[in-house]
Amino acid sequence: MTVNVPAAPTTTELLGRPIGSHPPATRKPGPRPERGSSPWEGQRVRPLTRRQIEDHLQELGDLYAETSGGGPRVWNQARSAFLRRLAADARRPGFELLIAETTELTGCAYGFPVRGDGPWWEGFDGYLPGRLLRLAASGRLFVISGIHVPSRVRRQNQDRAWNLARRLQKRLLTDHGAAVAVTLVKRSDHRTVEALRSWGWRYIEGDTPRTAPLGPFRVLVLET
Repeated sequence: MTVNVPAAPTTTELLGRPIGSHPPATRKPGPRPERGSSPWEGQRVRPLTRRQIEDHLQELGDLYAETSGGGPRVWNQARSAFLRRLAADARRPGFELLIAETTELTGCAYGFPVRGDGPWWEGFDGYLPGRLLRLAASGRLFVISGIHVPSRVRRQNQDRAWNLARRLQKRLLTDHGAAVAVTLVKRSDHRTVEALRSWGWRYIEGDTPRTAPLGPFRVLVLET
């Protein structure tokens, strides 16, 4: 998962007041305007249908490449792998992909609801406690496969409700009536883990740097 969920679209920022608009002697103190990576009015969030996803593959691939870091060679390899994973996930029942946009695509997040059976759990074997398996059986568990947003969203105002990553992940859960989201992150991908935790994700019970189960992945969960 790139949390970028890897790294970077354009966002709206409030501009400072022009110099000289208030003489120093008469300027009144007041609250400083909030500056942030994804204010409510700056990003429209909406879902894409499967057909629209097919129509926007080029843009989605470009967004992934731009937010994944590395040089052009890395972008090309990562972009192709991302599009293959996205195509596979898009075939799952209930799959949803949200995009954020202003005059251009600025972010996306996607995933699918799970049930108590089926191949969704591949990679989660041995990681999920019984309570999450029970949630899956009741249809209230949601796998978030990826969140791709600007680097600014990962660095600034991570705890604000209007942070773009928080808006995207909350919308996915709300749309599907899910109580908990779960995601897999490569153990070596510290950048993604750090970003997710800044947006409210946490390790599964007992999953700390010292006690995390062995394996190539870490599992993080997000509760509504």
